[in-house]
Amino acid sequence: MTTIVKAAGAADFLALVPHLLGYTAVRSVVLVPMQAGRSLGAMRLDLPADDTPTVDAFASTALGLLCRIPGADAFLAVVYTDASFGSAPPGREVASALRRQASSTGLALVDTLVVAADGWGSLDDAALPPGGRPLSEIVTRHTDALPETARDCAGDQGSGAVLPTHSAADRRRVGAALRSLRTSLELLCGIPGGPRAERVDPAALEAACELDDLPRLFERALAWDPEDLAPMDVALLGWCLSRPSLRDIALVQWAGDIVDGEDAMTAQHRWEEGEDYPPDLAAVMWGEGDRPDAARLERALALGRQVAALVSRRQRPGPLAVCAWLSWALGRSTHAERYAQLGQEIDPEHGLCDIVRSFVAAGHLPDWVFRRRPGIPVRT
Repeated sequence: MTTIVKAAGAADFLALVPHLLGYTAVRSVVLVPMQAGRSLGAMRLDLPADDTPTVDAFASTALGLLCRIPGADAFLAVVYTDASFGSAPPGREVASALRRQASSTGLALVDTLVVAADGWGSLDDAALPPGGRPLSEIVTRHTDALPETARDCAGDQGSGAVLPTHSAADRRRVGAALRSLRTSLELLCGIPGGPRAERVDPAALEAACELDDLPRLFERALAWDPEDLAPMDVALLGWCLSRPSLRDIALVQWAGDIVDGEDAMTAQHRWEEGEDYPPDLAAVMWGEGDRPDAARLERALALGRQVAALVSRRQRPGPLAVCAWLSWALGRSTHAERYAQLGQEIDPEHGLCDIVRSFVAAGHLPDWVFRRRPGIPVRT
């Protein structure tokens, strides 16, 4: 079902933008694609510097993203800045570059609004007073008509990317569970893995046996309560997510289903024997293919965040890379960049962290982000 909320004017519209995004943007340019006068969602990009080459490159990237949204025929731009509104409103360079680029794409730039530190206004408003209009005019309206999930817009684009907090005792329990797991894997499979526990924990033996059916493990993990994970479950997932071949099976499965996980596991075994990796499975990692179930990705992300917070620092880059990819797959490039950066602060050569950061730097988003479901807006 499509939710229609009418905005009576520019201030009314600005009050709704945070609800389109799910947060209140800062130091950003928000683009609102439209079709026949209706919003198709919203996209946020970092506010570029004022120099002409940077602004022109920004506009080219921005319009390229908008052109990928089916049905979009126009857009509005909102510049959020910490600068003072002043007598010469900020954002004019961005607006001019967007208008120049839009003229060559067939998309109409309806208006460019600026929300500064001490005022707001439209750059197309000939009657705009010096210093802009008062920020108090931007009030929250019509939120009762929005889906409940779209009403909470507290925080900015970086909010929510901080790992959960756990006690040192919680992390020690996970560390002990991991040592027991490594001991079991060495005894059962001959897999060396660093420090061993002094005794074989029966729970670790049971956990080690779960690796015989990875898709079943990864599917079962989605049903776990991220807030109440057993130390051995954290250790088991942390062990898997720190190994690229197993991690990629998990990501393909979480972006699809257990059958995709089984296919990915078979493909991994065959690739290790010299066969080519199936293009359709590889395409998932690059953001191509069927649109994933966002709820599955959200559950996997919540799981990955808890694992990253509980494992040792040395083991953290793998789960952080998983959090980065899942955030990117959900269209949250700011969060993806943050998780990948944290991972590379520990392991500068981490492959998946580097790939995700290159995606973000290039403005590359998954293809499925631009394919809307009925009634669900594009949100990045």
